[in-house]
Amino acid sequence: MQDTAEKHLHIVSFDVPWPANYGGVIDVFYKLKALSSKGIHIHLHAFEYGRHKSKELEKYCSTVHYYKRDLSKKNLFTNLPYIVSSRNSVDLAENLLKDHHPILLEGLHSCLLMNDLRFNGRRIIVRTHNIEHEYYYHLAQAETDIFKKYYYHNEARKLKRFESILLRASHIVAISKKDEQYFSARYDHVVFVPAFHPHKEVKALVGQGEYILYHGNLSVAENRTAVKFLIEEVFNDLKIPFIISGLNPPQALVKQIESFPHIQLIPNPSDEELFTLINQAHINISLTFQATGLKLKLLNTLYNGRFCVVNDKMLSGSALDELCILANDAASMKLQLKKLFKRSFSKKEIERRKKKLDILYHNGQNVDKLIELIS
Repeated sequence: MQDTAEKHLHIVSFDVPWPANYGGVIDVFYKLKALSSKGIHIHLHAFEYGRHKSKELEKYCSTVHYYKRDLSKKNLFTNLPYIVSSRNSVDLAENLLKDHHPILLEGLHSCLLMNDLRFNGRRIIVRTHNIEHEYYYHLAQAETDIFKKYYYHNEARKLKRFESILLRASHIVAISKKDEQYFSARYDHVVFVPAFHPHKEVKALVGQGEYILYHGNLSVAENRTAVKFLIEEVFNDLKIPFIISGLNPPQALVKQIESFPHIQLIPNPSDEELFTLINQAHINISLTFQATGLKLKLLNTLYNGRFCVVNDKMLSGSALDELCILANDAASMKLQLKKLFKRSFSKKEIERRKKKLDILYHNGQNVDKLIELIS
């Protein structure tokens, strides 16, 4: 590989990527770290709305620029998706036009500047975090509030139309195998680079734990649907100790859990508490009813926990099928959980996991693929 000492790269992020505490920004932040470790000079441009400017980002970036995201309601009434129109910035375009360095746009959210003729001929790479219109369609399906449901449906329609802007990208970097397949059927120059993440080594423990764990942001409708299913369909008569942990559980969920003596809720755990919960569990169970994007919490459980039980939508495009135990309905989940609870997690399982994760999800190897695209 060429010497990267004088390579510069603009990265336009849909959000301030620190703290790295949710899916999209985890990928952005650990990508910054990996690129910086290879000597790339990063010029970060981040849209700001609720998350603060951060000194942490200056450790890895040569320059950091912030732009206020325009959250006013007028952006709901344009032909553009709201996630795009609210990130329209004259200052961003002017800053990017001061040189000819390549640009990495994070998500369809950040792609509006490709409509600007001044960027014709510029090397522009787009990191797709999702098939966005599918993601918003699924949000609409899960939502019960009529106004939010309408917003998600409308946004899905606009995103589907806007997606053709990707024809102007030099390369599209897909986050999952499923997404790679989708984009490759529609656009040229699509490559698969898995999510960047904080994990360096498998820390799973041999032996047995004493409970099953589900973790996720409990203020998200999709995760609440998963928890409701587990409580009512799986752990209704499965008396193995079950812990549910996550951010901001609604009061209705708190009340429901109180009526099950073998189910415990641990709200708003710190990073250290969550690591311990995952690490000590005998089984981590992860399921989703929405096969979009890569579920970074799946990586978290595979690096740090013992047995991992999932449904097929959770695996969608991750290429991690062989490291998980599959169960798609309540009956098969009960069966697998009972069987696994009698089994000890072995050193052989850990070695198999290390080998597979090192091949697919090694940040150092994956960043080399990205550097080739900007060279």
